[in-house]
Amino acid sequence: MIGKMMPGFGLALTMMTLASAAAAQSVPTTAPAVKVVYIQAGQLLDRPGQPARGNSTIVIRDGKVAEIRDGFAAAEPGAALIDLRDRYVLPGLIDLHVHLWGIGGDPLKARLGALTRDRFDDMVEAQKNARADLEAGFTTVRDLGGDPRGIRALRDAIAAGEIEGPTIINAGEMISVTGGHGDAGNGLAEEFAAAVHATEINLCDGPEECRRAVRAQIGLGALVIKFAATGGVLSNVAGGLGRQMTPEEMKAIIDTAHSFGRKVAAHSHAAEGTKAALIAGVDSIEHGSFLDDEAIALFKAKGAYLVPTMLAPVAALAQARGGQLPPATIPKAEAAAAAMLSSHRRAIAAGVKIAFGTDTGVSKHGDNAQEFALMVKAGMTPAAAIRAATVAAADLLGRSDQLGTIEAGKTADIIAVIGDPVVDVTRLEKVDFVMQHGVTVKANGQRQAYPPN
Repeated sequence: MIGKMMPGFGLALTMMTLASAAAAQSVPTTAPAVKVVYIQAGQLLDRPGQPARGNSTIVIRDGKVAEIRDGFAAAEPGAALIDLRDRYVLPGLIDLHVHLWGIGGDPLKARLGALTRDRFDDMVEAQKNARADLEAGFTTVRDLGGDPRGIRALRDAIAAGEIEGPTIINAGEMISVTGGHGDAGNGLAEEFAAAVHATEINLCDGPEECRRAVRAQIGLGALVIKFAATGGVLSNVAGGLGRQMTPEEMKAIIDTAHSFGRKVAAHSHAAEGTKAALIAGVDSIEHGSFLDDEAIALFKAKGAYLVPTMLAPVAALAQARGGQLPPATIPKAEAAAAAMLSSHRRAIAAGVKIAFGTDTGVSKHGDNAQEFALMVKAGMTPAAAIRAATVAAADLLGRSDQLGTIEAGKTADIIAVIGDPVVDVTRLEKVDFVMQHGVTVKANGQRQAYPPN
């Protein structure tokens, strides 16, 4: 340590600092090179719902689509070239209903580890689940229930390019009434229920409490709000699937969320809950297992979306019958599975707006595209089902300016499959190529190194 500065040392140091600064200013700065990618597509379904284009070339600059040219254009000097001339190319898919947090699709394993696993284990599982969904071709997902802080952190890490996964629009925890679907204390022993309820902020009873619950989730980073209008299949309580929240509570939730610029999704099985949520102004109904003529008319009058999640009751019923779920879930799973197909057929035939969602997390992550075949079984054409997972899903998210089609100015989220998915929608169950934000994460069916070189 120098106790006393030598004479002239301070002046010399100052002169050196000034000289270094001047030298630094004199060095010419060079803007980072624009990353350019050319994709040659044999068939391009750039606007799902419309006929595919033939041979085309997509030009991507810095993660966004710059232009689309007819034919196979040669790449400019310095640009990367991706050959998909024998593939069907279409926009990245959007799943509007997933649960990334924790063990997904294996309820028995989740229950067995409930007392030995914690949120750190669940975060690791969430990263694995996010990667599985992305590799399945789902470049954007709406997470409708998980640890609020954990999902927000995962969302931001993916957005920053630090972790690989789909773009996440997160809801935090589902808002529920005490004892309703979403009360994590249901069915627990007294000491465990007390511990859970001590930290639960998603429960509300009465309109004022429900406003607080919405603000709490937004304060934790929620970009969308979800509430439970009715009972749920997986709740460990024999409360049925009927309406559990009052119309006044629903309106308080929806109005508060809308005042913050958030859209609202309502978990709803029974028609009574669906109708109350639609009247209150909800943006989407998740599940909608029991629909009557009045509910269908309200969908159309309000312009709300139905997100059918047809895969969930199928998976839940198989799990319940296989002993992987508590006994209280079995009659609810059977009732929902039996009613779902009929209700969704009626809604589709009536022209209700449909957007794609799976409730993945009930089923296994990476199997999301199995929903397409169920949608076609319920009366949608393959083209309409694909549109529901692209154009319609982007509209419900309020992100049609960024997602849903492949056109100039939009994010370069692009997938490719072998064979025509408009002829056989199950082609989407085996996505061959995935690009997110202009970065290739899967090619020729194989995972690519991440982060990319």
